Amino acid sequence: MPKENILIIEDEKEIADLIEIYLVNEGYEVYKAYSGEEGLKVLAEQQIQLVILDIMMPGIDGLEVCRIIRRDKNIPILMLSAKSEDMDKILGLSTGADDYLTKPFNPLELLARVKSQLRRYLYLNPNYKQNNAEREDIITIDSLVINKSKHTVSVNDREVKLTPTEFQILLLLAGHRKRVFSAEEIFERIWDEPCYESRNTVMVHIRNIREKIEDNPREPRFIKTVWGVGYKIE
Repeated sequence: MPKENILIIEDEKEIADLIEIYLVNEGYEVYKAYSGEEGLKVLAEQQIQLVILDIMMPGIDGLEVCRIIRRDKNIPILMLSAKSEDMDKILGLSTGADDYLTKPFNPLELLARVKSQLRRYLYLNPNYKQNNAEREDIITIDSLVINKSKHTVSVNDREVKLTPTEFQILLLLAGHRKRVFSAEEIFERIWDEPCYESRNTVMVHIRNIREKIEDNPREPRFIKTVWGVGYKIE
């Protein structure tokens, strides 16, 4: 399952680094920005599912960043502030934030609130579920793209026509990157029968796949041969 992407917009590097440690330990993919301008640039370039946003920053402050995000995104925003007055919290929430934490904060409390917001946004959001399923259905390795449900393959945006057997072999290798499969194991998995002197059968299919997906089949970039062992995709 793809990791959720979280963006930290915080001008104090030590705080951003601390938050990152806790989030990464929970398996999240973390992006950091040290100004509002930089944070908005990351948002424009990456698929972000939650923003942790400091209010007091030079340049564009957190409140203005929140307003800009809310123009076209409904992702959760968790605000951080050194201010503890109720009016400051009300202002942050009324600007469009989903939650508010006052500095200094307990990192475990921050983590609990992040999980709560993501649970509401991601797993109760049917549109996200559909998009997430679509992402899980696609394997991308550099310029090689495999769509499992549509049984399509493309390289450098060029569609490649594979036979059903060739597709299953490529999918097996791509779905277990860096693992080496012997010719015998490939045969037994794809043909679903015991392997009896079928090394040449697999070798021919691998050669055909390389002819279709590699720029130079003699020096393959995707399907590597591990001599004496089998085949793998890095």
